Amino acid sequence: MGPFRSFLFAPGNHPRKVEKVFEFGADAVILDLEDAVARSEKVATRAVLVEALKKNNPTRTYVRVNGHHTEFCYGDLVAVVGTGLDGIVLPMVESAAQLQAVDWLIANLERERGLEPGGIDLIPIIETGKGMAALDAIAASGTRVRRLAFGAADYALDMGFEWTTEEQELNDARARCVLACRAGGLEPPLDTVWAQVRDLDGLRRSAERARSFGFQGKMCIYPPQVAVVHEVFSPSAAQIAHARKIVAAFAEAEKSGSASIQLDGEFIDYPIVYKAQRVLDAAAKISAGASVNP
Repeated sequence: MGPFRSFLFAPGNHPRKVEKVFEFGADAVILDLEDAVARSEKVATRAVLVEALKKNNPTRTYVRVNGHHTEFCYGDLVAVVGTGLDGIVLPMVESAAQLQAVDWLIANLERERGLEPGGIDLIPIIETGKGMAALDAIAASGTRVRRLAFGAADYALDMGFEWTTEEQELNDARARCVLACRAGGLEPPLDTVWAQVRDLDGLRRSAERARSFGFQGKMCIYPPQVAVVHEVFSPSAAQIAHARKIVAAFAEAEKSGSASIQLDGEFIDYPIVYKAQRVLDAAAKISAGASVNP
């Protein structure tokens, strides 16, 4: 599955935006029932998304339901779990028990509706202090979760700090997310949205920071953000060429019994080779994903 460099949100209560969101080349889209939808419209918006899911959408399609703690979560899940849905995004996750409850419900809906068992993905968003404190247990919840996401806006609100454009105040949270995913056997996490929608240079810097921490992609709220995020989270042609050179040279060295070489003044041993192979694997996944989601 993947690549997952970009997840592009669309407000579920705007049918035109729901229809258009599939045209912008994101790796996945998130049709939103939570923050983008007024409380008075949440129940009615479910029907809009159910109709959207019935179409043969060209992009992996997720729905962000309302949080487990709300009165809407159960109804959201019952309404949208079905054919055409690739995954659920669950906001405000604060415990493994919340994930286990939602996983149980999805599994029963899959069984009841003749869907592939375990086929619907589940992505928790960590966006409160309580969720961050329970991060290790959440990442090791034993559910269908393959990756988690970090939400900076609500996290900053909950913790009482200012989310600045330099984002140094997010360093600890980002590092914790990546470490918990690694320790819990999950894929690298997805980074928070960038709220300054017209500031694409700031977005690039934010995405580069997230990539440097070990994130695999970023959520987006504005279509022009997708291209920037893809560029940051995709290996460049030069990086791919260099990785191929490393892998090929090391393979030749291994044939003669050597496990360390110098290549263009760089010391190469197994960790360097494994890193180069990751670059090639990422490029292959992106290429394969492009053929699936043209």
